[in-house]
Amino acid sequence: MVASIAVSAALVPASAAGAVTRPGGVDKTTAESFSRIAGVVLTDRTAAIVDGKVRGHTTPPPAKQVHLSAAMKRSEKSVVASLHDRKRKLRSLGEAYSAGDTRVAVDRTSVDGKKATMRVTETTRLTYRKIRGDEPDDTGFQAHHELSFAAKNGAWELVGVTSLDEMPQINAPAPAVPKVTAKAGAGDMPNAPEASVWPFVKRLPKDNKATGLDYKAMADYAEKYWKNYNPAYRKYPLGNGGDCTNFVSQALKAGGWKHAPGKAGDYTKWWYGADTQSDSWTGVNEWSWFAQNSNRVKPLKYVYQMEVGDVLQADFDRDGSKDHTMLVTYRDALGIPYLTYHSFDTYRRSILSLSVTLPFTKWYAYRT
Repeated sequence: MVASIAVSAALVPASAAGAVTRPGGVDKTTAESFSRIAGVVLTDRTAAIVDGKVRGHTTPPPAKQVHLSAAMKRSEKSVVASLHDRKRKLRSLGEAYSAGDTRVAVDRTSVDGKKATMRVTETTRLTYRKIRGDEPDDTGFQAHHELSFAAKNGAWELVGVTSLDEMPQINAPAPAVPKVTAKAGAGDMPNAPEASVWPFVKRLPKDNKATGLDYKAMADYAEKYWKNYNPAYRKYPLGNGGDCTNFVSQALKAGGWKHAPGKAGDYTKWWYGADTQSDSWTGVNEWSWFAQNSNRVKPLKYVYQMEVGDVLQADFDRDGSKDHTMLVTYRDALGIPYLTYHSFDTYRRSILSLSVTLPFTKWYAYRT
């Protein structure tokens, strides 16, 4: 599908309607051209992992619009091919998508001479194919991208698409093999054991009565606020540590976790206040240390032992420092957990999808 974009999309002159004569911005027509080509490229990526119909930007811009550079044509062809491979692997494991919908919202556009950039937020929803019958209805996510354009021979070309998220979504290119540089630990803080993604193991049910926690309330909270953040809490963008652990802490509190007041930097404390909060409320590693020190969690050996209300953490670059926190909000009869989380705002993504997309990641699973 990407090849057809380059063939049929016409060009917008780089000097048209002040496109490069107004520093920091472009005219409305050119901005819409940039947006539409972004939508087509990202919709093509979604189409590569879906068996059925995909809604979104499925046709290129009309006459006198931006086009892909020759290098981008080759790059997107390779991306789409890798996503087809991912689709085949997931299907062999029992997961597939019967429909998709990808929408793109423009966050910022700027021009500097013969170069331009546009930042966009992608919102994609995928319908799970009912292979076993009790899969969730769908999964959704938001992703952030920066598109680069260059004025060449009197026209704009799309020359690059860069993900602004550390964690790739299911329709994103495969991540590079991480360069591992071990980080120092935190003294005598407890280290959670790595959880294996294989094999499927016998279910390890929760004793809800024994804990007194409401795991459904945890899941309901996360699924209510996965995209539209709860205004009662502060939120933390990726550049300021990210919101993933803050979000999971909120859900745990909604399900019955009680504050453990004390100094903010004391990893045996966990609380949220009007002006600040404990480090363990928002920090990925700090949460792990608190949760284990307080005996509020039990590390699990296998990710497929997780149930609704359990927590999964990720170490993307395998350096010994955990990077991301997620909550299980659904589990099917086969035993596949589905995760909901912030920072890379996502609803009911399966551990199958996570492990296939992120094959080098270390996972840490906790029974709450």
